[in-house]
Amino acid sequence: MATTQVFEQSVQINASASTVERCITDLSLMHRWLNPALHCYPVGDWNTNIGGKSRFVIAIPLVKPTLNSTVVEREPGLVVWEFEGFFQGRDRWECQPQQQGTCLINRFEFAVSNPLVSWGFKTFAEKWTKQDMQAQLQRLKRVAEEIQTLG
Repeated sequence: MATTQVFEQSVQINASASTVERCITDLSLMHRWLNPALHCYPVGDWNTNIGGKSRFVIAIPLVKPTLNSTVVEREPGLVVWEFEGFFQGRDRWECQPQQQGTCLINRFEFAVSNPLVSWGFKTFAEKWTKQDMQAQLQRLKRVAEEIQTLG
């Protein structure tokens, strides 16, 4: 049985919750802050409502690991994608309005059932994944603050 892991990080953004949410739900804006090695493709029309499907592909030559995702929770300021592929889990994005801007919380909860993939992740990718999550939050912060400034 695979052990569930949780990585949770947050960032304070000097932009409204609606602007931050737009950065999470607008595919063109998403591509500005996602890791350049991670590509998101809609399955059908792009949709971040419950049931909306997409495919995330990591640009690793030959292998190209893929995660199929479905939006399973959706409220104003909240999007939760559920993933299936080389691991299973959920990626939760929550915008919490603050007196000055928005606190964005990203909670990545996952389990890797294949022992070889689990070993590879622990050995090579776990530290990088945590660092990449923080880098993504910083890139998203820049995009949201730029959009907020432009009005």
